[in-house]
Amino acid sequence: MKNHDSLALVCEQCHTEVKIPSLEHKQRAVCPVCHHTLIAYKHNGTEKVLAFAFSALMFLLLSLPFNFLTFKASGQKHSIDLPSGITVLIEHDYLSLAIITSLATVLLPGAVLIGLIVLALAQLNNHKPFYLPRVFQLVKALLPWSMAEIFLVGTLVSLIKITELADVSIGMSFYAFIGFSAFTAISIAQFDTTRFALWLRQGEAPSPKPLSQAQANASIQRTWALLFTACLLYIPANVLPIMYTELFGQETPNTIIGGVISLWESGSYPVALIILIASVIVPVAKIIILAWLNYSVQRQKTNSQLLRVRYYRATEAIGRWSMIDVFVVAVLVALIQMGNTLSIYPGQAALAFCAVVFVTMIAAMTFDSRLIWQPWKKQQ
Repeated sequence: MKNHDSLALVCEQCHTEVKIPSLEHKQRAVCPVCHHTLIAYKHNGTEKVLAFAFSALMFLLLSLPFNFLTFKASGQKHSIDLPSGITVLIEHDYLSLAIITSLATVLLPGAVLIGLIVLALAQLNNHKPFYLPRVFQLVKALLPWSMAEIFLVGTLVSLIKITELADVSIGMSFYAFIGFSAFTAISIAQFDTTRFALWLRQGEAPSPKPLSQAQANASIQRTWALLFTACLLYIPANVLPIMYTELFGQETPNTIIGGVISLWESGSYPVALIILIASVIVPVAKIIILAWLNYSVQRQKTNSQLLRVRYYRATEAIGRWSMIDVFVVAVLVALIQMGNTLSIYPGQAALAFCAVVFVTMIAAMTFDSRLIWQPWKKQQ
C-alpha cells in the first residue's frame, strides 16, 4: 500500500483530531496531546507482514512434531513434544491448565498468524471480500491473548528451576518454537492496524465516537467490579500452593513467594527477580494503578493527564507477562511425571493466579482512556 496523502485522524485515546501530512519511510505520526502513535509508514510493510507471518506459521508447524524437552533423573527419561505435553496435562485431570496453555501458546497465536496472512494477501491483491472486516476485528481482539513469547520465557525459567534436579536436554521443536515466537512478534510489530483500516475504508478515516455519560458510567462500574474480583482472587493465588513437588513419596507444596525465596537461596538471582516482578509486583501494581485511574476519572480529576495515560499504557503492556509463572507450572507438570520418584503437580493457586491475570487484563480493556481527557458528567 502506498503512503497516504494528508489526512485527519481522531486519536482513539484522547479523542483529539490531528491533521497528518504524508509520511516517509519509518516515520510515524504521534498525537500531540497524549503522545499515542496514530499511524506509521514503512516501505513494503504489507509484504513484510506476509513474509514474517508465513515464516512464523512454518516455524509453528515445525515445533509440533519433534521433541521439545527431555528430562533424565534416577535412571529414568521422559521426553515431550508440544502436543504430548498438553496430553499429559489432560491425562492427569488438569484440563483447565491444558486448555489455557494450548490456547495462549499455539492455537490463538496460530489464528493470529493465519489472520495476518489473509489480511496481507487481500491488501496486496486489493481485494476486499465480505468477511475481511470480521477477520480484521478478530485479529485485533486476539492479539493481547497471543502469548507464545511469554510461554518461551516461562520454559526458560522452568529449565533453570529443574537443572538442579536432573539433566534436561533441548529438542528440535524448542528451537523451532524460538523462531515461531520471534517471527510472530516481528509480524505483529509490522502490522499497522490504522493503515489497514484506512485501506479497508477506501482511505476514509473512521468517524469520531462521542463519549456519553452512560458509556462512562458503564466503563467505571465494570472496571471497579473487575478490580474487586481480582483482589479477591489474588488472596488464594498467593496463599495456596501453586504447585506440589513429590520426591520419593514426600510431597512438598510451593507457593509463589516460596518459589521466589528458594530460587534466591539457590543463587538463581535473575530468575528469582523475574518471577518476583512478573508474579508479585506486576499484578499488585496493575490493580493499584487501575484503581487510581478509575477513581481519578470518576472524580473527574483534570491534573496529571499525560502521566495517567502513560501509566495506563504501561499496565496494558506488561500485565500479560504475569502468565510466566502459570506457564512454568504447565511445563514442569508436563515434563516431570516419574511416579513416586519425582513428580510435579499443579496447585489450587495456579488457576486462581491465571484468573487474576485475565481479570486484570479485561479490566484494562474495559477502562476507557478517553475519560482521562474528556469531561463526561452532565453539568447541573
